[in-house]
Amino acid sequence: MPVVVVESPAKAKTINKYLGKDYTVLASYGHVRDLPAKDGSVDPDQGFEMTWEVAADSKKHIKAIADALKDDPSLILATDPDREGEAISWHLEETLRNRKALKKDTPVSRVVFNAITKTAVTEAMKNPRQVDKDLVDAYLARRALDYLVGFNLSPVLWRKLPGARSAGRVQSVCLRIIVEREMEIEAFQAREYWSVTALLATPRGQEFEARLTVLGGKKLDRFDIANATAAEMAVQAITSRDLTVKSVEAKPASRNPSAPFMTSTLQQEASRKFGFGARQTMNAAQRLYEAGHITYMRTDGIDMAPEAVMAARDAIKARYGAAYVPDSPRMYKNKAKNAQEAHECIRPTEMTADAAALKLTDGDQRKLYDLIWKRTLSSQMEAARLERTTVDIASADQQVELRATGQVVLFDGFLKIYEEGRDEPEDGDDKVLPQIMQGETAAKKSITPEQHFTQPPPRYTEATLVKKMEEIGIGRPSTYASIVTTIQERGYVRKDKNRLIPEDKGRLVTAFLSNYFRKYVGYEFTANLEEELDDITAGSRQWTEVLARFWRDFKAAVEETAELRITDVLEKINEVLEPHLFPPTADGSDPRLCPNCGQGRLSMRTARSGGAFIGCSNYPECRYTRPFGPPGMDDGDEIGPDGKLLGMDGDDEIRVMKGRFGPYVQRGKVTDEQPKPPRASLPKGWDAAGIDLEKALMLLSLPREVGPHPEDGEMIEAGIGRYGPYVKHGKLYANLPEVDEVFSIGMNRAVEELAKKVASRGGRGAAVPPLAELGEHPEKGGIVQVMSGRYGPYVKWGKVNATLPKETDPQAVDMDLAVKLIAEREDKGGGKKKAAPRKKKAAG
Repeated sequence: MPVVVVESPAKAKTINKYLGKDYTVLASYGHVRDLPAKDGSVDPDQGFEMTWEVAADSKKHIKAIADALKDDPSLILATDPDREGEAISWHLEETLRNRKALKKDTPVSRVVFNAITKTAVTEAMKNPRQVDKDLVDAYLARRALDYLVGFNLSPVLWRKLPGARSAGRVQSVCLRIIVEREMEIEAFQAREYWSVTALLATPRGQEFEARLTVLGGKKLDRFDIANATAAEMAVQAITSRDLTVKSVEAKPASRNPSAPFMTSTLQQEASRKFGFGARQTMNAAQRLYEAGHITYMRTDGIDMAPEAVMAARDAIKARYGAAYVPDSPRMYKNKAKNAQEAHECIRPTEMTADAAALKLTDGDQRKLYDLIWKRTLSSQMEAARLERTTVDIASADQQVELRATGQVVLFDGFLKIYEEGRDEPEDGDDKVLPQIMQGETAAKKSITPEQHFTQPPPRYTEATLVKKMEEIGIGRPSTYASIVTTIQERGYVRKDKNRLIPEDKGRLVTAFLSNYFRKYVGYEFTANLEEELDDITAGSRQWTEVLARFWRDFKAAVEETAELRITDVLEKINEVLEPHLFPPTADGSDPRLCPNCGQGRLSMRTARSGGAFIGCSNYPECRYTRPFGPPGMDDGDEIGPDGKLLGMDGDDEIRVMKGRFGPYVQRGKVTDEQPKPPRASLPKGWDAAGIDLEKALMLLSLPREVGPHPEDGEMIEAGIGRYGPYVKHGKLYANLPEVDEVFSIGMNRAVEELAKKVASRGGRGAAVPPLAELGEHPEKGGIVQVMSGRYGPYVKWGKVNATLPKETDPQAVDMDLAVKLIAEREDKGGGKKKAAPRKKKAAG
């Protein structure tokens, strides 16, 4: 039986079902070998010769394939129909030949299918070919490039930029996109503007909204109503005039459906509609493909096989009627310049099967299949027909004019099942207007001015980032998910509410690479290199020539950084990021002058953890720090670089500050006499914006003395520590549930919490409340107490512990009995240190 090899066991199971008992179908479990993660795996001096290593987990899978070939030495490679799939087939053949499992005359063929259906698989078996050398060369070029960049650039980062982890050829460009967007947002200056909307009514009492478009006979631009005063004048202008409908214009319009999905648009739409990350989308799509439900999911093609188009049209007609089927099929052309990874769009293999018919149990797969099915069918449906209406309402003197817009869907067409999502909300004109006639009056019900501010560009989501990468021309369908995931896993970017935000490490890496390796994080250079790699796929370039040209310049750039000192690198990054970190001050003073000591110079520094912060050059004499970023950034509480003054306590200023580890309050200033003024961090849950002088003084007064413990007289304290609020007695700490209790807890509650702590430790480590207080010893002084101990109740006086006789009720013990028991215990040596036992003499 011929041996057929695919990547995954799920795919093997499905294909085996179609091929039957005449074939042995096995899985390679992905790539079987890779470049060892060590220096020298790619040798540029030997024509970029590569050293491959079979993964430990892959050896058993290779053995299983080799054993199967003993019975039938005929190998069919049926891995995925793209560059990575071709590379897996090549690796398999090479590895099996190295093991002598394949002989020179052993027939080896390659088959590809774009969908795992019986028809597609059996048809592929009838049309075998050899492994495509051009696709393999393109794989080798990309793999070698990524290796050479990673193993030469990453060590530079480790040595010159503490805390940086690694850098990648495309990942670094992707990171740059995110960092530059964040800096755009931080540099953004909001601009105020106003709009005026009127609620109007027809003579028939039907209400509609209209927006002011002309004032004083002049058409309004966005910023013409600049403030509240101008807005109020506009309101008065409308109020003082009667309004009449000047014109009503209804225009027919149509909307065509979106093209079927390719990899990038599927990732974008799954992110918009379900909040899926790129990896989550691709994992679900992989499972659907392996089960035979959809075509191959790594593609930059949007065309559809003719038989699939006809099947879609038949399904639309059967389900929704002939009116929803256009006269001729819709044709979509590929947008990619060199769609080498493309075969077909991502579509269902069976057009009549919706998500309900497949009975998918996995939630992600069910949602994604429903999305693919609806998008595919809608792409072949009739356009939606609309009627868009524009109504202009004006005063008799033409000084004031308002406009109302709306639309009516005359025929829903493809909108019946699907409408593409939007990355950002847009002001729509899809409101339905009542019947409005030209020349009739428009009664004013209300007039509303509304304040607006221009908004900065939005942070990228995974979806919009993939879209941007696609526009620039970097990355390919098989790499989008891994690129976006990698920069998050390295700690360069975090995802918050589906938005990508650069971390300090990411900013620093980008600043470093942009300064010392600017060419290699350039958008145009990276896009041009991607095109050259695509040319290798097409067979029009030699892969070693592309590598040689890249390596010559890249190696020189790496060597130039060898003599760089960390201090020089940090200062250079300070210069690059200076507009961001040290923007001009309002009074024109030096923005890099330390606001605390007035002598040191502020600069960016890195901690061992890799985090960045701004510190004073006069450290350790001046310990001023603030978070990485512009002064006062993201603090709506108006805390600047020198803090926010809350008030005075005697001669001391009390300020709330922003530090490297969060906000804190401080008494006084940093001076030569007082380099470390009293400080207290704000507890978790306390907002810096809400802190006042009273709360600050309470924090600075901690730890607070509650009072002497009734057992031994040692002071009990309440404070806020690393693990939250607490009470403390000696070396025993007991946590408190609420921060506010630190300032109000009394003796009884404190002793109770300490006793609970002791009980939770099995009775060890601190004093417990006494059973009874008997008062001062009548002869020798000192408190006498009745205590509960591990071996029963006892009388305690200083360091003397006298056990109560059996059957003695602790509540019945008086001072006379206690004094007697204490005396007896003293006579037996109680309360005195025992002499150390003598050492035995050595024998002989």
